[in-house]
Order: sequence, then C-alpha cells, then structure tokens
Amino acid sequence: MTAAKTVGQNAEVSANQARPNINVTPLIDVLLVMLIIFMVVSPLKPARFLAKVPSGPDPDDRVIANINTLVVTIKPDRTLMLNSLTDMGSVNDTSKLSASLVDLFQKRLQNHAYRDDARDRNDLPDSIRIEKTVFIKAPRSLPYADVVRVLDGIKGAGANPVGLQIDDLN
Repeated sequence: MTAAKTVGQNAEVSANQARPNINVTPLIDVLLVMLIIFMVVSPLKPARFLAKVPSGPDPDDRVIANINTLVVTIKPDRTLMLNSLTDMGSVNDTSKLSASLVDLFQKRLQNHAYRDDARDRNDLPDSIRIEKTVFIKAPRSLPYADVVRVLDGIKGAGANPVGLQIDDLN
C-alpha cells in the first residue's frame, strides 16, 4: 500500500506544478529578422532573355546579300534546295544536304571565311570562328515535323545558329 500512496502523492504534486511550455514568439521574431538579412545580403540576379532583335528596314538603304548566307528552301513538294543548288534531297532524306553543308563548312575552314563578329578573335579556334549560319525557308502549309527533320539534318552538319524565315512562301 505504500507504493499506492506514493503514486497518488506524485499525481497531486504534478497537478500543482506548472507545466513547461515554449514561447515561440521570440523564435518567430528571430526567424523574420534572419529572413530579412538574407534577402538583403543575397545578390539580385536579373532574369532576362537576351535576343538579337533586328532593326526595321531603312527605305534608303539597298539590301546587299552576304555571299556567305546559306538558305535551305523547302519547296511545297518537300524537296530541298540550298541557295541556288537544286536536288539536295527531300524532307525525309536530308543526308545529301548534310553532306553538302559539311563539305561547304570544311572549305570555309580552309579559306578562313570567318563570321564578322569573330574575325578578330584570335583566342578562338578556327572551327568556331567560321560562318556556319543557315536559314530555313519553308511554306506555311508545311507540317512543323517536316521542318524539324530538316533542322535536325542541318544541325547534324554542324550549322550554328539556324534561323527560320517566313518570307513570301505560301
């Protein structure tokens, strides 16, 4: 019975004592102060997308085509043409076009036909400095998947960048 009395006495003592509780208000204040400090200290990185937007055409200037400009034209019958060269394959088989581009890029490398923005950059290797820009010109009625097949063939040949033209083709 003495054991039962001690258990009862312990229950009375615990009921009379204050229970411990944690005051979280100072912790929240410290957390907010630290949040403000980290927000001020952390560098702000501007998120932006850099794009080269061409200026509008000047009616007084005459347009002179660059001799290094490469335009792959997809005809409505899905055949390919590179500048004035016809019979470059079709949308489903771009191997002839890719081989012609690889050969052309190799000749440009041998002749040192550099891009205008990399002409004086001697710190870059010649393979990066040569002009490899290609434009794709396709009719609007052509499915996008066909244009992507041609784009993949051109990228596989090493062209960079590749632009899309939406001029006067129906």
